[in-house]
Amino acid sequence: MNSSEVLDVAREAIWLVLQISGPIMIVGLVVGLAIALLQALTQVQEMTLVFVPKIIAIFVALLVFMPLMGALLGGFMTHIADRVSAM
Repeated sequence: MNSSEVLDVAREAIWLVLQISGPIMIVGLVVGLAIALLQALTQVQEMTLVFVPKIIAIFVALLVFMPLMGALLGGFMTHIADRVSAM
């Protein structure tokens, strides 16, 4: 395996990490912004108010996106196994 193939695999792995973590991060961002807006409108500045809804939303998002994550990881593993067997 030469350096260009290693860079290709690394680029694909980084793209895979972004694809897997992106939806979860977006859910956390949206819930965090919604709670921050709610706190700003009601002037309730309780620090623990942010954590519980965000944790629940991220957990639900993980459950919802788990099949997508598994399919992406399975496809990447198949691709890597094909590359290894072709050597």
